[in-house]
Amino acid sequence: MIILKIIMITGMPGAGKSEVANAFRNAGYPLITMGDVIREETRNRGLEANPENTKKVMLELRESYGPGAVAIRCLDGLCNQESNIIVIEGCRSIAEIDVFDDYAEELVIVCVHSSPKIRFSRLQERNREDAPSSWEIFRERDVREISVGLGGVIALSDIMLINEGALDDIQNSAKELVAKLT
Repeated sequence: MIILKIIMITGMPGAGKSEVANAFRNAGYPLITMGDVIREETRNRGLEANPENTKKVMLELRESYGPGAVAIRCLDGLCNQESNIIVIEGCRSIAEIDVFDDYAEELVIVCVHSSPKIRFSRLQERNREDAPSSWEIFRERDVREISVGLGGVIALSDIMLINEGALDDIQNSAKELVAKLT
């Protein structure tokens, strides 16, 4: 099955990927969140989805099944969609891009960027179960994300959204992006 367009949203943890993804979801486009695959696999293994466990599971999946492993696990959700446009949040490697590229006529990579201090603050406020409890854990997570290939995905992005301001700013930018890409 070939999909007309896959829009991939990438960026470092806490940059605002979910806000951009939600704009597409609110406009009626299917959304697959790659981080949910890691959190679900972590819980399926009987582990709490905290930073240590999600790190371990993410690295084990990639080591056991290759650098595109998480993307491959998303393919069922991708192929079960009836939309000509599908949004994927959380791409972290060129290998994942390659997996999805095989299923799209057009693939657009959107990067959401924010400074580390702002991202750390957002992750603390979000208080999700895998939020880093300290600056050191946050930095270690950034280094890990870059080591699995996120820097390459960011470098290959077609569109860069800077998210340094208020929530309304990124939400408005995301709505404009939805209109532009759909």
